[in-house]
Amino acid sequence: MFEPWGILVILIACPLLGGLPLIGWITYALTHKQLSQVGTGNISVSAAFYHGGKFVGILAVLSEAFKGVAAVLLTRVFFPEGSHWELIALIALVIGRYWVGRGAGTTNVVWGFVVHDPLVAIFVSFFAIISFTILQSRRVVKFGVLLLFPLFVALLHISDIPRMLAAVALAGLMGWIYTKIPDDLNLPAQEAQTESLAMLEFLRGDRVMISLDEELDAAIVGEKAATLSQIKRWGYPVPKGWILAPIDDPQLLTEFLQPSELSPLVVRSSAIGEDSEQASAAGQYETVLNVTSPQALQSAIAQVQASYNQPSAIQYRRDRGLNDTAMAVLIQQQVQSIYSGVAFSRDPITQQGDAIIIEALPGSATQVVSGKVTPEQYRAFVLETENSSSVQLEGQGRVPQALIKQVAYLAYRLEKRYHGTPQDIEWSYDGQTLWVLQSRPITTLLPIWTRKIAAEVIPGVIHPLTWSINRPLTCGVWGELFTLVLSNSFSSRGFANANRKAERALGLDFTQTATLHYSRAYFNASLLGDIFLRMGLPSESLEFLTRGAKFSKPSWESTWENLPGLGKLLKRELNLEKDFKRDYQKRFIPGLSQLAQEDIDNLKPSKLLIRIDLILELLRQGTYYSILAPLSAALRQAIFRVKDGQIDNSVTPEVAALRSLSAIATDAKQILLEFEPQQVFEQLKQTPEGEKILQEFDELLQDYGYLSEVGTDISVPTWRESPQMIKQMFVQLMQGNEPQSGAKDAINSIFASKRKRSFIQRRVDIKGRVTEVYSRILAELRWSFVALEKIWLKSGLLKKTGDIFFLDFDEVRRLVVDEDSRLIEQLDELVELRRSQFVQDSEIIQVPLLVYGNTPPHPLAPSALYSDQILQGIGASQGQAEGRVKVLRNLQDVPEIDRDTILVVPYTDSGWAPFLLRAGGLIAEVGGRLSHGAIVAREYGIPAVMDVRGATWLLQDGQRVRIDGSTGIVELSNDLRPN
Repeated sequence: MFEPWGILVILIACPLLGGLPLIGWITYALTHKQLSQVGTGNISVSAAFYHGGKFVGILAVLSEAFKGVAAVLLTRVFFPEGSHWELIALIALVIGRYWVGRGAGTTNVVWGFVVHDPLVAIFVSFFAIISFTILQSRRVVKFGVLLLFPLFVALLHISDIPRMLAAVALAGLMGWIYTKIPDDLNLPAQEAQTESLAMLEFLRGDRVMISLDEELDAAIVGEKAATLSQIKRWGYPVPKGWILAPIDDPQLLTEFLQPSELSPLVVRSSAIGEDSEQASAAGQYETVLNVTSPQALQSAIAQVQASYNQPSAIQYRRDRGLNDTAMAVLIQQQVQSIYSGVAFSRDPITQQGDAIIIEALPGSATQVVSGKVTPEQYRAFVLETENSSSVQLEGQGRVPQALIKQVAYLAYRLEKRYHGTPQDIEWSYDGQTLWVLQSRPITTLLPIWTRKIAAEVIPGVIHPLTWSINRPLTCGVWGELFTLVLSNSFSSRGFANANRKAERALGLDFTQTATLHYSRAYFNASLLGDIFLRMGLPSESLEFLTRGAKFSKPSWESTWENLPGLGKLLKRELNLEKDFKRDYQKRFIPGLSQLAQEDIDNLKPSKLLIRIDLILELLRQGTYYSILAPLSAALRQAIFRVKDGQIDNSVTPEVAALRSLSAIATDAKQILLEFEPQQVFEQLKQTPEGEKILQEFDELLQDYGYLSEVGTDISVPTWRESPQMIKQMFVQLMQGNEPQSGAKDAINSIFASKRKRSFIQRRVDIKGRVTEVYSRILAELRWSFVALEKIWLKSGLLKKTGDIFFLDFDEVRRLVVDEDSRLIEQLDELVELRRSQFVQDSEIIQVPLLVYGNTPPHPLAPSALYSDQILQGIGASQGQAEGRVKVLRNLQDVPEIDRDTILVVPYTDSGWAPFLLRAGGLIAEVGGRLSHGAIVAREYGIPAVMDVRGATWLLQDGQRVRIDGSTGIVELSNDLRPN
């Protein structure tokens, strides 16, 4: 029993021993520096030397040596000396050192091996010292040692198979850890403690010959060099280049390159922080051309390095709150340019539209960026479909148009590569090759705000009160989900300690997830893309889940690093049904029942505020499910490739209401064989059977009265308040607009019990139930604010119905709780100002899909995306239809609609259902396969194409179009004759 107890002790005690952050404690005690918060974040011996100095470093070595020796000696309590269990103990120690203590464990293993097998330790140490002295390469020595020490173990202990296997496992583990953690010796040596400087510079070895062919770290060599190396590895032509890191001696590099008149070089800055999303630093640092000798190269390097400390550069960094870091130098072969210039993948002046702006001239690109010569200017539009691409060009000059088109396509593809971030590209053409000299973000066009998904979540023009409630709830839930993944990830340095639990989420402001432009909701595409990339998922993940967009390959390395957090998110997804049922029984049903029993018309403002706070507590939890449930359903549907037509959405409130209404309308038609559409309800009152129909209608209105035209906007009246909408639906259904037979057959096939119990259908049903609960809570919230507004209208505090929705929730609270006199004095002016802005924004017919930067200009009219005859969207409901366009931008004026009508709308929600019942097809500017309009269209067998950008502007009433709900194609005709 002794050995099993020994195994248990080793496997428990050694990882705990390895995880003890002794180095961190020592460093903090002597220097008050948290190693986990400086440099690479490693808690290692080299970090102790770097940040703490020689004395701290020596103590760190002793503490880690103690761990290695202790692990071996602990093993000898239970096993014979020299046993393979000593190596297993070191493996356990290293695992704890990496996963918990955030270090590689090299010192532990070295000193542990000295005790375990002194002879092997001597041989390996001798090899390491000699090879490093000769080669001056830490990488070669580090991995060479990992190959040699198992070999020496095998040679000296040829018959001890377990020991050889343990040595190989230990070497493999160490090698894997070396590839995962950053090296503290890569940090700038001049920033290290003075007494450690000489040793660190020696241990760094020969690092001068860094080329653009390698994968480079922007934190070491600057964004410019790192970006060019990435573009080069993607396969784009980039001139050969070498990087001089901030601490490197240029002598060896100048001797190696040997520039000449026939092979000139260009010396460029690559400062850390330059060409980043935070600052371009354009023109702040020197560039030296036509370097033709080693002496000139040394002089040019010194000149570029000195430019980092020019007063103007220092002031530039200071003005933008940038830290002073270091200057790397990029040396490249100089392109013998015939034509050169710059290209902006987006227009930085208009800040909207799809135009690529190109400036070009014969000769060197420096003429263009210098500002001393007026270049030729071109505007280009890249039109790309799945099968073809073309470039439309505006502008003429001396530069060949074929080359300008090639530059435009280069800019278009690089923007795609950088996940839609607009790029400022410097290029040059030598007669054969189009070279990329530089690519950096256009900082004035960041962040990028997208309306694609936001228009689904909360469409239309938004009142301040609605936004003040929706935004913090939505941003808060997304922040919770993102932090769940990012703060539970193990990075390349292992699990973070308690103080660094949210390390990977640092620098992310989740309150900036959404904003209003033109009084419409936009999501921060830049932030969401960054978050998804950090999570190891493609930047378009959210759009893939909600809208069926294409899904690019994820970064497997980043995905692996985030497995713990992604696992926790997966656990929530798997527990979604159980959690929702629990909260449904314990929170939502009791809460909604309590709200329904209150007579809100007799409550005082203070009581109404208490009621509102109760509703907001329910709404917080409801928002969580309203986000996670649709994502869960979409993800499962995408993984198992289930078609939309195979999904039963009958639990969704809008669909359930339509089906119930359709059944009542069918019964009503049997009673009223002939009826006048405007007199249906009066005619039904005339018979007992008709009275029964009206009773059923009232019951349906009672059941679904919480629905509204825009379910997520509390400023929009509900069906209970404004029943005209559902009455209109009822009449239209009586007029014979039932689901088509093909749709009925599809629906009947969906109803198979097997489908209902399916893995995906259960999630869709949960999504429907979540929508019902969420909509009911929002309706109660609206009715509470309306009751409060009635009190204030009666007292004269507010002047017009609807004024309360032009206040934000904090202002409402201040008026109730504090009776804020200053706010009361300004209230009329404040409401009127916001109402005026709301009306002004409402008159903007076409808002842009994407907004670049935080101060968008007035939107321009969009241009066609593909051609004058074809528009491309997302196929959302199968089938084809041809008819005449009816553009409906709002629900104020109800047009005449029949099966020859192709309805064109900005977005779809439950309020649009009456028109979809009668239309022959649907085109929507925003939305995806999971939007309200798509679901209703599939329910009634109406072809639908969503996400057709600028549709309400590009299409005209009476124009004949043909739509394909499978491919998402809209074919236009020039026929504008009236119906």
